Amino acid sequence: MSRPAALIALLAGILAMAALVLALPHLFNDYLVRVVIVTCINAVLVASLGIGNGFTGVFSLGHVGFVAIGAYASGILSLPVAAKHAYLSDLPFWLGSFSLPFLPATIVAGLICVAVAFVVGAPLMRLSGYFVSVATLGFLIIVNVILINAVDYTRGARTFTGVPLETTLPWAAGWLFVTLLVLARIVYSPYGRRFRAVREDTIAAQAIGISVLPTRLSAFMTGAFFAGVGGSLYGHYLGSFSPASFYMAYTFALISMLVIGGMQSLTGAVVGVVAVTLASEVLRNLERGIELGSVSIPPLYGASQIVLGIIFILVMIFRPSGIMGDRELTLGFLTSRNRPPPEE
Repeated sequence: MSRPAALIALLAGILAMAALVLALPHLFNDYLVRVVIVTCINAVLVASLGIGNGFTGVFSLGHVGFVAIGAYASGILSLPVAAKHAYLSDLPFWLGSFSLPFLPATIVAGLICVAVAFVVGAPLMRLSGYFVSVATLGFLIIVNVILINAVDYTRGARTFTGVPLETTLPWAAGWLFVTLLVLARIVYSPYGRRFRAVREDTIAAQAIGISVLPTRLSAFMTGAFFAGVGGSLYGHYLGSFSPASFYMAYTFALISMLVIGGMQSLTGAVVGVVAVTLASEVLRNLERGIELGSVSIPPLYGASQIVLGIIFILVMIFRPSGIMGDRELTLGFLTSRNRPPPEE
């Protein structure tokens, strides 16, 4: 496909998706719209997780820590002043005397996560293998403990409430589009080849002049920014949350979506989120029990988690690279973007 034709096709696709996003709330019920919103938010988080875990090979278990930071930072910044005086009366004056709109609060939350990622990643990105996984898990635990004990800022283990419900379908879909566009421009650029070189062989990468630490750290910080953005979207979607909302259960949910879809593909991140979300919703409805003529199946509470766990195990056995592997869905349809094209 020629470049002008590709640009026209891309523009047509963007306009079609925008029209669909705007029309969806008027065509379907609130339940379906909420499922799509959560799917978009999770896709932002899983794609931002994949840039480090999949493209640089640094398997982080602390990604949800940045999601929590983004949710609380954006929540504090956007909380109305009257609500701050009511719920967070011990906030410092400079933080309790103003309130930011949703978009600036989201961007600031992402930048705060970048700063934290720089401080945390500078020592941790020197590690490899299960060492970095355990270390980043420690970061997640530290964030959770801080959120519980910083009572003046987060209300501690109690529910942080009063956050404006600003996350609508256009906001969630718009940020998903921006996330995928930015990450695709990074990982499939000449600089993005450094990510894959470091992932495949750090010694060989250093031999050709690639610095491992800056490469890993830049991917870690980029993923942290979009994790903070996703956390802000999630916080402004829920309106009320606690530190328990951003801990182990959410961590393993996002990792399962990434692994099932494919760690080395942005398309895989989205496919994994859609597949797990659809399966979860179908299984959750089946948990209530069904009747097929004379056959009645009683409620089986917890069956959805069991079935999803079995699916996860089967994918690990028969398709360890995930549904998409390293393939991407582009204007040239399905292609492998991590391997060079075959020689003619």
